Amino acid sequence: QVQLVESGGGLVQPGGSLRLSCAASGFTFSSYPIGWVRQAPGKGLEWVSDINSSGGRSYYADSVKGRFTISRDNAKNALYLQMNSLKPEDTAVYYCAKDRSYGEVGGGYDYWGQGTQVTVSS
Repeated sequence: QVQLVESGGGLVQPGGSLRLSCAASGFTFSSYPIGWVRQAPGKGLEWVSDINSSGGRSYYADSVKGRFTISRDNAKNALYLQMNSLKPEDTAVYYCAKDRSYGEVGGGYDYWGQGTQVTVSS
């Protein structure tokens, strides 16, 4: 069955960096787009970033553009999110989510990981 397991979260000071990872299994990872979604305390889900199946196209929310970088390693069935210049408002549970489309982004997510907590605080 499809499994998505996030890791790499933690406590970081404002201005710091973290790299999140998502290990995928149970499907042909290289065929599907995949992305990151976050949920801040007491708020709804917020889309963060997506990447197409080849890794050649990526998309970002305005709130993270220029600070976050999404990437994938199809040989390792892994998704990453490099987060730099972190702000307190980036505090959230970060989820990786598999797109149901084949190849390009846009089909909506059909599987989610359990999430990893990122806390940005001094």
